[in-house]
Amino acid sequence: MIDLDDLRNRPEAYKDAAKKKNIAVDIDELLTVDTKRRELQRSTDAMRTTQNAANKKMPTLKGEEKDASLKEMKELSGKVKEQEAELKILEEQWSQMLLHVPSIPLDCVPVGKDDKQNVEIRKEGNLPTFAFDPLDHIALGTSLDIVDIARAVKIAGARTYFLKGDGVRLEMAILLFTLDSLVKKGYTPFSPPLLVHYGAMVGTSYFPGGEEQAYTVGVQKEKGGPVESDEAYLIGTSEVSVTSYHSDELLELKDLPKRYCGISPCFRREAGTYGKDTHGLYRIHQFQKVEQVILCEGNASVSATMHKEILGNAEDILKALELPYRVVDVCTGDMGRGQVYKNDIETWMPSRKGYGETHSCSTFHDFQTRRLNIKYKDKDGQKKFCHSLNNTCIASPRILIPILEIYQNKDGSVTVPEVLRPYMGGQKMIQQ
Repeated sequence: MIDLDDLRNRPEAYKDAAKKKNIAVDIDELLTVDTKRRELQRSTDAMRTTQNAANKKMPTLKGEEKDASLKEMKELSGKVKEQEAELKILEEQWSQMLLHVPSIPLDCVPVGKDDKQNVEIRKEGNLPTFAFDPLDHIALGTSLDIVDIARAVKIAGARTYFLKGDGVRLEMAILLFTLDSLVKKGYTPFSPPLLVHYGAMVGTSYFPGGEEQAYTVGVQKEKGGPVESDEAYLIGTSEVSVTSYHSDELLELKDLPKRYCGISPCFRREAGTYGKDTHGLYRIHQFQKVEQVILCEGNASVSATMHKEILGNAEDILKALELPYRVVDVCTGDMGRGQVYKNDIETWMPSRKGYGETHSCSTFHDFQTRRLNIKYKDKDGQKKFCHSLNNTCIASPRILIPILEIYQNKDGSVTVPEVLRPYMGGQKMIQQ
């Protein structure tokens, strides 16, 4: 959610942001509704003030004066109820429209329509060369009996998979190595709720607008009468749960920044991606992720420092795994509603003959914290909204694609990256 005063003062800036982010929202209509809402609120408050004054005076009145006052108050009460009903409708319309207004991207964000116009910042690492015809990750995983797509599809449908044997152990090694790396840097690990209420999805700005990507879970309960439904949503990232952890709280400046990392299964419907990236483990419905979340003071300079930190943490993991990658500046048309700045990290995947996205690093300023009502006291004792940031530190099984493909050997075996071997009992090779 945005600063409403800023929207009123700079509507053109928000119109421009919506255009650049390809977000459909009518700023002029919103401001019209906002004006009507405020005028109606003032009118209603004035009538309530009149009611209160009349009620205090009523005991002193007698006879015709009292009867006239009672009649007048009855008419006023009816008008108040009418305006309260109208105000409620306007409030709901206003609040829903406000949730669709995007944040304003930073000046350094490249303007573009989609991910094809993201701008490469740098490349790291050397691309692999092979003295043999390399296999893709599915051929490798199948021959090593560590990945099974066919049986997963049989029981769960498209975009599902089994990891088994050393495939499971390799994934767990990657996740634990990443978690340990963050803990050593002062991050507090979380095993978060996988099911959340609608408010958490709204608070982190996934709703409204992203409902089609989320799995909805409805639990039917009998309570001796009508059937009730408890609606919850499976998270697509632990960012939702972990960022919401301090909702409706007032933090102290001395306790900031809050450095958190959530490790969890994640779920995504991948609606609208029919026919896209259908091969292998790249775009699937269920995956595991270690997500970084930071809450810091509401200062753009501090946010920028934190952004570099969490981007660097993810790069450190890829460097430790000796995987070549590149970092891109995400353009306006490929950003989310609340992001003011975003980098993607794309790791080299030989079978795709290119880089594939493995990490997204986002700065939101106070967009999420306004929705979640997360504040802190500054050095002067003033209450301000925190800034929030997040970044993938590792996501599996997508990261298995470059690992299996880059570390493969001529005989079909896969060398275990050196930093992961302690997490696999010293095992150096995955082989038949």
